[in-house]
This record gives sequence, structure tokens and C-alpha cells, in this order.
Amino acid sequence: MQKHIFKIWKDADDKGERYLPHEFMYKMLLSGVLEEYYEIDLKDSWMYAAAEKNLPIICPGWEDSTMGNIFASYVLKGELKASTMKSGIEYMTFLADWYTDNSENGIGFFQIGGGIAGDFPICVIPMLYQDMERTDTPFSSYFCQISDSTTSYGSYSGAVPNEKITWGKLDIDTPKFIIESDATIVAPLIFAYLLDY
Repeated sequence: MQKHIFKIWKDADDKGERYLPHEFMYKMLLSGVLEEYYEIDLKDSWMYAAAEKNLPIICPGWEDSTMGNIFASYVLKGELKASTMKSGIEYMTFLADWYTDNSENGIGFFQIGGGIAGDFPICVIPMLYQDMERTDTPFSSYFCQISDSTTSYGSYSGAVPNEKITWGKLDIDTPKFIIESDATIVAPLIFAYLLDY
């Protein structure tokens, strides 16, 4: 996969274009360069379905991933510019605009894991309401979290959904669900079920 994603990164870098991490992944998936490697039918791929619908996959802290480390290695070698990959702040501003444009009919949050990568996206609600003073910003229509972290109050990774009420992320009446399990097992099962609809 590295040689294929590098070509997409390099093409953008050469053209002075900049994208978010999930946008680069979508470009690679939709280009068809990975077809020879597929081990499942594309209709069963949640990532491909997300790419086709251009759903935002918000992954701040992406730098602390295998792909982030690979990208950084090309920056260190002088083959790519760090600015070709948009930053976490740009992820938040992208999400703020996307949420504002799409929340009128309800948006739910499906959080996988905890910490910054998991909790960052839902922070858009208090940011818009409190910091941007957009008091008409709606709460999310549901919240579901898959986490294998020990559940406790005051824990960032293991905070229960009800604790998000005090932070202005969820409303008291927002439907809240927590699945305490391994997301690498549970998320594909849920996505496979949803893709059957």
C-alpha cells in the first residue's frame, strides 16, 4: 500500500495541493490501484462505502499512526512537504463547517476508541456553541462509543457518554450507547450490518 499512497501524496505535493488524511485514503481507494489486493467483495467494505459517500472520517492525531509515521519519514527524507497533509486544526475547522452544513436533519457520532482520536470530533459541538457563540448549534442526534478502556468518570479515554453532558458535548436526552469491547471486532460487525440495508 505504501507505494500507492506515496504516489498520491507526491502528486498532491508536486501540484501544491493539500488534503486531510481520510481524503488521501479515499483518493487511493477510488483510484482502483488496490483492486489486485482485495480479499473481500467491495460491497462488504465499510471504508469503500464511506469513500463512495465521501463521509468525513475525523482522525486527529493521525501522525501517531503507521501511515502518519510513513508520511513523516518522507518529510524527513525531503521527498514530501509536511504542509501537504492538512493539520488537526484544519480537521476541526473542516468538521465545524461540515457539521454546520449537515446537522439540520440530525447528525450522530460513532466514536471508535478514546483519547484525542475518539473524542475530538464531538468537541465540535461545544466549540461551535461556546467559542463561536452559535447558540442554535444542535446537539448530535445520537452518540455511540466502542471502547475497551476501563470505564470511569474523569477518564478521557474511558469517560462514559453521560459525562459528555457536563462538557456540553451531549444533551441529557441524546440517545447514548457504549459498547465495551474490541473495536477491531465490533466495528466491522456493525458496519457489515448497516451495509446490508
